[in-house]
Amino acid sequence: MKWKQRTAEELDPKLIDKYQLSPIAAKLFSLRGINTDEKLNFWFNATEDDLADPSLMHDMDKAVKRINQAIDKGEKITVYGDYDADGITSTTIMTETLSILGADVHYFIPSRFKDGYGPNLERYKQIVADGSKLIITVDNGVTGIDEVAYAKDKGVDTIVTDHHTIQDKLPDAYAIVHCNYPGQKYPFDDYCGAGIAYTICRSLMQDPMPELLDLAMIGTIGDMVKVSGEGHIIVKRGLEVLNQTDRPGLRALIKNAGLTMGSINETDIGFNIAPRLNAVGRLADANLAVELLLSDDDIEAQKLADQVEKLNEKRKKLTTKVYNACLKQVKKNSWQRKNTLVLYDPTFHEGVLGLVANKIVEKLHKPTVILTKNAAGEIKGSGRSIPGFNLFDALNPLKEKLLTKFGGHDFACGLSMTEDKIDALRDAFEKSFYVKGGLETKYYDMELPMKGLATSTIAEVNQAGPFGTDNAQPVFSISDPQIMDFHKIGKDKTHVKFNAVKSDGKLDIVGFNKAFLNNNLLPFVSKIFVQLSLNTYRNRISLQGIMEGVSFAAPKLAVPTKVIDMRSENYVMGFADRYLLFDPKNIAIVKNSFGIDEDKISLAKDYNANGETVVLLDAPHNQVELDHALENNYQQLYLRFLLDQLLVERIPDKSYFGKVLKYIYAHPTLKPEDYRTVAPYLGLNYDSILFILRVFFELGFVQLDNDKLVGKKNPEKKPLTASKYLLATQSQIKFVRELRNMPSQQLLAYVNNLIK
Repeated sequence: MKWKQRTAEELDPKLIDKYQLSPIAAKLFSLRGINTDEKLNFWFNATEDDLADPSLMHDMDKAVKRINQAIDKGEKITVYGDYDADGITSTTIMTETLSILGADVHYFIPSRFKDGYGPNLERYKQIVADGSKLIITVDNGVTGIDEVAYAKDKGVDTIVTDHHTIQDKLPDAYAIVHCNYPGQKYPFDDYCGAGIAYTICRSLMQDPMPELLDLAMIGTIGDMVKVSGEGHIIVKRGLEVLNQTDRPGLRALIKNAGLTMGSINETDIGFNIAPRLNAVGRLADANLAVELLLSDDDIEAQKLADQVEKLNEKRKKLTTKVYNACLKQVKKNSWQRKNTLVLYDPTFHEGVLGLVANKIVEKLHKPTVILTKNAAGEIKGSGRSIPGFNLFDALNPLKEKLLTKFGGHDFACGLSMTEDKIDALRDAFEKSFYVKGGLETKYYDMELPMKGLATSTIAEVNQAGPFGTDNAQPVFSISDPQIMDFHKIGKDKTHVKFNAVKSDGKLDIVGFNKAFLNNNLLPFVSKIFVQLSLNTYRNRISLQGIMEGVSFAAPKLAVPTKVIDMRSENYVMGFADRYLLFDPKNIAIVKNSFGIDEDKISLAKDYNANGETVVLLDAPHNQVELDHALENNYQQLYLRFLLDQLLVERIPDKSYFGKVLKYIYAHPTLKPEDYRTVAPYLGLNYDSILFILRVFFELGFVQLDNDKLVGKKNPEKKPLTASKYLLATQSQIKFVRELRNMPSQQLLAYVNNLIK
């Protein structure tokens, strides 16, 4: 990852004066292109009255006319929603408005487990059979070709309201209300489902309907659509409405989340409210969440909110359980060196697969698909990706051959398949791996002015909010700080806390999940990147920085050290000119897992530059390779030896060789890959099994017969030491172990003696 500063022309001083902007606010507005009187006036003063005419949206007038006709005739209307926060709020908005108008309205939220995402033909049949004459989809429907056709054939009209990608073929619906419909005139193109539903209700009621903005705002933040343009009005005004809401359901939800009415912001929605609504659909029936939001009784609402809270706690525990199981699976199968991951366990809970996949990607930096088996025996999964690897493009070609269902986009997907195809998916996914472009780039806004920092600074920053998609939370840099009072916090000591001190001020900083940072690395810190927030502790409110990232550089010393021993550190700081590798197989790992730019990676045997800061990142195979690498003229050399391509850390005991050979003779129907499952039974990991098999092949003890691993009849008796592969590996293991464990003084003396 690399950090880049945003740039823009300074704001006109007349505008700064007119809108009474602080230097921080003025800079943030200029960086976001909000740089004219018209744009600033919109940002500060626009309300729901300034939203565009709903009739500009495709088929809006047609949809409204049909809905009014159904109300006038007393026809039964079913609102068909979705089980996430956006679908839940969309359903609530539409149902509540139609109820106000006196409609015979009912709602249906599909089950993630029984019905899957989006239109479901069996459910449409049930809705039609139950007497509905009009179906209104919210937050779904644009893919419902067969479902809408069935309803139409039975004399039931469908109004599709959706915001998802327009497909080549569209359903033959009575009306399609969509913010991205080709050629439409509505000026805003990134509403979520709740935003579309709200727009329809504005048209139905011929009123701005501010009382619906709290729900539209939750859907907007939950679905991560734009909070710029009309999205800014929805979120800004929605937060204002929410902080004064009389809705019993929302008030109960807010209470259980530990939030305070009057001070709820977009972060609270994204991290506390939306996840609670999502949890219902992940683990149970999302109709419960709609019932909560529609409730007009305080006691009933609190009971429903308590049920939601229990589901949210269960969701957290399940996520942690599946996440830990996935990490164990990676370690057990020695998949750390793979570029991609396909993890499967029939006991994984389907509702948390996407959440866990996201956490695995954050932890291991590998595109990840996590699979489980549902009650019907179907394998279902969710995938998440890394920057530069298009998950949809990688898996879509496999759809016909390996998958029964598939959908998604660049960074996320959902799929279904049969169990017998999992290994094939794992192989094909790995072969598809290719990262486009260089390192992921993150942007920061400006250097944080340390002088005069106070809790009021937050108000200055928040003038450019609310923040979210298309209006990122501001990130500030603190250059060359002195780091004081550094310590690790949290139950597992996975977070850090310290003071960043400069000559003109200081700031308390917390770094969540930054356990890699330690006292050994602090001298190398050149920039810290933070977001600002308020910390309340023992009724005392203070300003703090939430650490988003860090950049490193060589320490500025009066007498630079030529060779630095950094073998004890696992974190790669990324500031060196060049990273040398002895084994080409490690290039992909260094690029993808360590986030090193490909242009900085070279093979040690090919390197001949002079005067660079260089890191020996993996372990040489032998002393000859190491000595050759030390012949170069470096400005500075960092010794890491983090990686190797050793299949095993130690040679398995002789008894295991006998155990494996005996098992092969007793089970001549197994393929080599079947030993991945057998390995734990034999008391070994899969890599150790592969090592033993390679030795057996070399010695002629086993062979492949129609892809099956079988023992040779009457093989020539040879000692294990007759294997050149075993001896070479043994020698390499010994060398690498000595290299990594050699006392620092001894290693530095050796290297300094050889280096130019």
